[in-house]
Amino acid sequence: MGRGARPARRRLSVDRRREELVAAALELFGERDTEDVSIDDVASAAGTSRALVYHYFGGKQELYVAALRSAADQLEARLRPSEIGDPVDRLGVGLRRYFDFVEERAAGFAALVRGGPANRSGEVGEIVDGVRHRLLGLVMRLLRAEEAGPVLRVTLRSWIASVETAALDWLERRDVDRRVVERMLVDQMVATLGVAARHDPRIVPLLENLVSEHAP
Repeated sequence: MGRGARPARRRLSVDRRREELVAAALELFGERDTEDVSIDDVASAAGTSRALVYHYFGGKQELYVAALRSAADQLEARLRPSEIGDPVDRLGVGLRRYFDFVEERAAGFAALVRGGPANRSGEVGEIVDGVRHRLLGLVMRLLRAEEAGPVLRVTLRSWIASVETAALDWLERRDVDRRVVERMLVDQMVATLGVAARHDPRIVPLLENLVSEHAP
């Protein structure tokens, strides 16, 4: 390359360019509130022009939705149900995969969780609630529960909120060993089901199924 020549712009496929922009946006949305991130910020982080960002996305809201959907897809891909071990072990495996995503895709997780509940309306709310619904379904399958009555629904949704909060706290502070946090959440599930069973006898066999096969 001659002296003073400008480096050639990398030629990327449409999909690869979109992925780059989404990845840059996720980093920014994970670090700042949505309103504090501009298209110029995303363009700068991706090493491209604001015109190119607008070429691929109609505006910041469309980019924000695409970024959250990408994070949600990545997380859900990790949440494959395990068939190995007893129910408590499988719950632990699920939490380990969840925290793998939290650790490896910190900005994406932060952006996804902070996308609700304040922004629960529209596509953003659908994306965030979709992940939580997927988690609810996985736990129900683990418990062999055919349907969630009111007490069980409140219990499981509260536990999922606890998982999100614990993951964010661990991500921000990291002053507790990650494996300890995961074990605490497993123990919390058993404890909260025990409380719920006192209010709804239909939960008793679900709790017994969860703990009966587990070696102390």
